[in-house]
Amino acid sequence: MHYQNERTTGCRISDSWTYRGLKTVVLENEIVKVSILADKAADVFELIHKKSDTEFMWRTPWSVRNQSLSTPPTGNGDNIWHDAYIGGWQTIAPTGGPPQKYANADLGQHTEATLMPWDAVILEDTPERVSAKFTVRTVRTPFWIEKVVTIEANSPVVTVTDTLTNQAEEDAEAEWGQHVALGDPFLTPNCRLDMAPADHFVPERGGDRLQDGHVGKWPNAVAQDGSPVDLSKFPPKSDRLQDYSVFKNQKEGWYAVTNPDRGVGFGLAYPVETFKYLWYWQVFGGASGYPWYGRTYNVGLEPFTSLSAGVPEPDSSERTAIVFKPGETRTATVKAVVYESNTGVSRISPDGEVTTS
Repeated sequence: MHYQNERTTGCRISDSWTYRGLKTVVLENEIVKVSILADKAADVFELIHKKSDTEFMWRTPWSVRNQSLSTPPTGNGDNIWHDAYIGGWQTIAPTGGPPQKYANADLGQHTEATLMPWDAVILEDTPERVSAKFTVRTVRTPFWIEKVVTIEANSPVVTVTDTLTNQAEEDAEAEWGQHVALGDPFLTPNCRLDMAPADHFVPERGGDRLQDGHVGKWPNAVAQDGSPVDLSKFPPKSDRLQDYSVFKNQKEGWYAVTNPDRGVGFGLAYPVETFKYLWYWQVFGGASGYPWYGRTYNVGLEPFTSLSAGVPEPDSSERTAIVFKPGETRTATVKAVVYESNTGVSRISPDGEVTTS
């Protein structure tokens, strides 16, 4: 039996849902609804602005699938992750980026917590505030990870607090981040990207639009033919582009994507002292072959502690992965916010307050 006091107004929370056989926790208030797949890495697969009926979280073409009902055709660590990737928003830890060797263990893309079921408990359930905690203990790495998601009455802010603990009796590396993906139909070529001042660089990894190795300042970049690129704008899908670049030395930790036609946007505020890098994954109808086949229009704007796989910055030999001492715990809080605007954003404060342009 379930004797939870189910409300129809104010803040609401329920852990009594399943979606395609996966345990799901739903939080909502008067403004926003958030759905989290506890059985799939505590992924945020829905984040909806109720008034405009706008879904901000991008979904992959295959969307949510119950991986327990299928067997991967191969053991490739990149393919297995993408087979299970639904889009949305993941807490990435303890490794981010391509498959890698971790203390003699093989780890795939963005694993291992992103492919594991997490426990879920309701921490608070009142009309004024609801909160749920998700936890997981990784297997091939020695981490205990907690994720607390909270919303308050009449607030457009979703608060997510991650806590990582190294349970080993030796040092342990980590790349830790917020893997947030936005896409169509919210994302269109008419959208604009705003963020705090930052440096920008393009790793030597190849893309369709941005010049490899270019270093500049937001929002200016350079195309492969030497022409200027304004990163505050989004190319149309017909351009068939895919790129990856990184922002660093951000003055404040925030960004915002505004759809002026819908009059709504999504923003994220995060502590730059923890998340020093903002990965910018761009798929504007590009990426032929597996897994995208030219089908998708999406971006990932992902605050991270480190560069992909912890590699050094260009012209440096120092790894960017962070090191946890034995028993060390670190915590960071990010705030997602939905807002109404036709003109963009000039700032998002650390508590999620949006100042429109």
